[in-house]
Amino acid sequence: MVTFDQFTAMGLALPQAYEELTWETEVTLRVNKKIFAMGTPESGNVSVKASKEDQAELLAAAPEVYSPAPYVGRHGWVRVVLDKADAEELRDLITDAWRSVAPKKLVREFDAEG
Repeated sequence: MVTFDQFTAMGLALPQAYEELTWETEVTLRVNKKIFAMGTPESGNVSVKASKEDQAELLAAAPEVYSPAPYVGRHGWVRVVLDKADAEELRDLITDAWRSVAPKKLVREFDAEG
């Protein structure tokens, strides 16, 4: 089980990540103005950017946790049910989402730090 606060902390722990309120209620996690994860605190769900291949694997492995995200699911984004999510798996998913939109130099620096 993961709380919304834990979800945002995972994303904000990544280099140059920041939080921005969008559409009046949606908390978006961004790097370099690009969204890599989002959600609303009261919904119990969040959406995380993923590749279409990763999305298919997640949906097949744990359909009770993952589903295509509304509106952007066709691009690979996944909806995550927080109270059924594994914290480490979600951390990895958020990190991969961050990697997909972060500047390549920043990703190299992050990887070099270990």
